Amino acid sequence: MELRGPRLLLRYATDADVPALFELGSDPEVVRYFSWGPYSREEEAAAFVERLERERASGERLELLIAERDGGRVIGLTGLSEFARRDRRAFVGTWLGRDAWGTGANRESKALILHLAFEVLGLHRVSAYANPNNGRSIAALQRIGFTQEGVLRGWHLHHGDYLDVALLGLMEPGWAGTELARVPVEVVGEPPVEFVF
Repeated sequence: MELRGPRLLLRYATDADVPALFELGSDPEVVRYFSWGPYSREEEAAAFVERLERERASGERLELLIAERDGGRVIGLTGLSEFARRDRRAFVGTWLGRDAWGTGANRESKALILHLAFEVLGLHRVSAYANPNNGRSIAALQRIGFTQEGVLRGWHLHHGDYLDVALLGLMEPGWAGTELARVPVEVVGEPPVEFVF
């Protein structure tokens, strides 16, 4: 499966993408708010790609690389996890290499992944986590239609410390009225059946 937008495309990661993922994930600023990293060895990125394949096959997590349509350069990753089939909901997460910050790549990649979530998979709600100190991430989510709903105290174990996380949410009817829902998206192939609601 591949999702194509005006400038970007989302696709599955392969072994050939390991060097690019290693480069992106070895930047301490890129992974500053993550529970892992930065990468110090390429084998860590290879293990990540292998884990993504297993989690996709088991219906746990549907992660896709963000690449430029012109040239195919990998600039980040976005995906859906923490699926709740009964409630038709999941969480979205996105990370981009520093070169892609401020370029509109976050907006377009969110348009693609939310199209997948709401139009293709049939989800009702997509949530997102953000570190309360990461104002840039919270503001970016709010600009595309997410609403901050509260703070979960001591929710996230980060290098041995329990940190708070801001919880944001977007429901399908709200998404349908955003500019993101009007971004043209071409879906090539079918999503894994484990994720279709």
